[in-house]
Amino acid sequence: MAALNFKHLRYFWMVAKSGSIARASEQLHLTPQSISGQLSELEATLGVDLFRRVGRGLELTETGQRLLGYAEQIFALSDEMLDSLRDGALPYGAPFRVGIADSVPKMVAYRLVEPSLGFEEPIKLICREGRLTTLLADLAIHRLDMVIADRPMPDNLNVRGYDHFLGESGVSVFGAQALVQQVSRPFPQLLDAAPFLLPGVDVALQPRLMRWFEAERLRPRIVGEFDDSALLQAFGQAGAGFFVAPTAIESYIVSQHDVQVVGRIDTVREQIFAITNERKLTHPIIAAICRFAQHDIFGGTIAARKK
Repeated sequence: MAALNFKHLRYFWMVAKSGSIARASEQLHLTPQSISGQLSELEATLGVDLFRRVGRGLELTETGQRLLGYAEQIFALSDEMLDSLRDGALPYGAPFRVGIADSVPKMVAYRLVEPSLGFEEPIKLICREGRLTTLLADLAIHRLDMVIADRPMPDNLNVRGYDHFLGESGVSVFGAQALVQQVSRPFPQLLDAAPFLLPGVDVALQPRLMRWFEAERLRPRIVGEFDDSALLQAFGQAGAGFFVAPTAIESYIVSQHDVQVVGRIDTVREQIFAITNERKLTHPIIAAICRFAQHDIFGGTIAARKK
């Protein structure tokens, strides 16, 4: 038998985990035809069928299920090997790749990643922004070292990864000066029927904010929804509506966007997570970022959350 092509094995593993060639192709950034051809080569090399057609989908054969078990062990061992290699000093100029979910406030992301720029061993910082599911797919195949997100890993994703809670903050409500001058009621009543810029459906903060509106019997006039926090704040700066951002970066929002704080909502919490391939943090930069977040950015929120 010819030597096993581990690239083909990884493609098989991704298809088996995602449930279809189409989803695997999105995660691997390859065409479905390319992955299908690689799977055919793997089956030809092994002399067995690994999938069978069931309707429009694929189902593992008994041999495919057995191979998946071996693939899980192989790639788990591969991840363990990479983790162990990271225990030592980083090579000079080594790349450090961070994925940032577009729902995470940009200033929070900068404050979190900032320690990597002053690390004792100079590194090359590479930041990628996008949807959480896409970033987690890149994390699974080691195109990223860490993902910063506003929620833990979704339960419905067959991706290996571990959540590390970094901290949380209440939110402040902001408005451009011209907009604030149009309202005369106290907070939070001033939000009732007022124009409001809502975080998008992919932002973990949205349902918490909507529940708070309901509890306070407020019905703001939603004039826009934004998955990207920077775009939301740009519209807020222009006076399109009131908006929220973490109280932890309140002073930055005020100075950067020339807006005013009209109130604070401590019961609505913005949470931030680091998602990695490591259960125990051994990568020196990731460990430093987590320590910095927990002690310098969010203060005592870790201890408060564990109680």
